[in-house]
Amino acid sequence: MKRHRRWILPLAVGVLFYVVFPPRVQAYLDPGTGSYVWQMLLAALVGGLFALKMYWQRIKAALANLFSKDKEDEQVRD
Repeated sequence: MKRHRRWILPLAVGVLFYVVFPPRVQAYLDPGTGSYVWQMLLAALVGGLFALKMYWQRIKAALANLFSKDKEDEQVRD
């Protein structure tokens, strides 16, 4: 079993290198690809901001409770 552990890490590193740095390929990127990427990034940003807006009151209340408990604990300790 220990013999197998020796080659798992080098194999994982090799696979990671192959995925991160693939061999040179001949590919065509359509001119609309950049526009599509920007559209997806903008949609993710707007979606994230919308989610933040929807949950903002809950986030604010959680932070207020978190910090108010700290102040109450300090007052009790004094």
